Amino acid sequence: MDHLEKYPHSLMVRFLGVHRIVIPNEMKKYFIVMQSVFYPDDRINVRYDIKGCEVGRWTDPDTTGDKQVLKVLKDNNFEGQSIALGPETSWFAQQVKLDAEFLRGLNVLDYSLLLAHQPLHRDELDGKHSLANLVVRTTKSVDLADSPTESSPPTAPLLSGTLGGASSGPTGRPLAAAEGPDEGIPLQEIHPPHDGTSTDADIQGFLEHHRRLLPNCKNAIHVIDGPDRRHFVGIIDIFTVYGWKKKLENLWKCLRFPGRDFSTVRPSRYSERFCQWIQDRSE
Repeated sequence: MDHLEKYPHSLMVRFLGVHRIVIPNEMKKYFIVMQSVFYPDDRINVRYDIKGCEVGRWTDPDTTGDKQVLKVLKDNNFEGQSIALGPETSWFAQQVKLDAEFLRGLNVLDYSLLLAHQPLHRDELDGKHSLANLVVRTTKSVDLADSPTESSPPTAPLLSGTLGGASSGPTGRPLAAAEGPDEGIPLQEIHPPHDGTSTDADIQGFLEHHRRLLPNCKNAIHVIDGPDRRHFVGIIDIFTVYGWKKKLENLWKCLRFPGRDFSTVRPSRYSERFCQWIQDRSE
């Protein structure tokens, strides 16, 4: 919880609960409920599970015409493609690094980046630059609760300073910082006036917590809008610890796949390779 409190916009998946099913004369069954990274999924056209290695990381994309078969592709299927996030690229790469460093500190490996995308519609492209949209997104981004179930109204400590520092256009209407050809402007780029008020401290708090300007949509924590695509991203499978079983697996794979990249490696190596794979393919 400390990591999520420090970085509320972390890409790690949120777990909603651990539950148990008890059936007479049978073993108890436990299961975890987690937030879906791919929500809403009605327009998603491709999904990937990325680990940053090559051995066993290919899935046959052919579904033989059955649209009900959901194929999740892997690293080698991503060859020749990129994660086009525009101005959000540096934030994304840095947050992946922060999350991976946290997992490395827990001696965890074998986690994955879930990645999907869908095209943005014309109304979404046009509407995301409006002043009203900026207000909603700023409020969403600075809400300390960061929870869809929060009952109290969200507050936006940066909002007054942000709007107060906006310039006016020919019509007299303030020009929002997000009104331009690009999308996903980090909070660092919204410059309020330095008048010695508490707004400066708020800005510093946002930088320390590595927040971003969230999109105005459902599941905003796991959504990053690029220039023409909406990307769904989240880190999952974070419970595998590098114990003696994984160390033996590492030894066997070193003999079986000499000189090749496979998933079972030391957590330090895993996090380094994972971050490098994502950084090399983000633009």
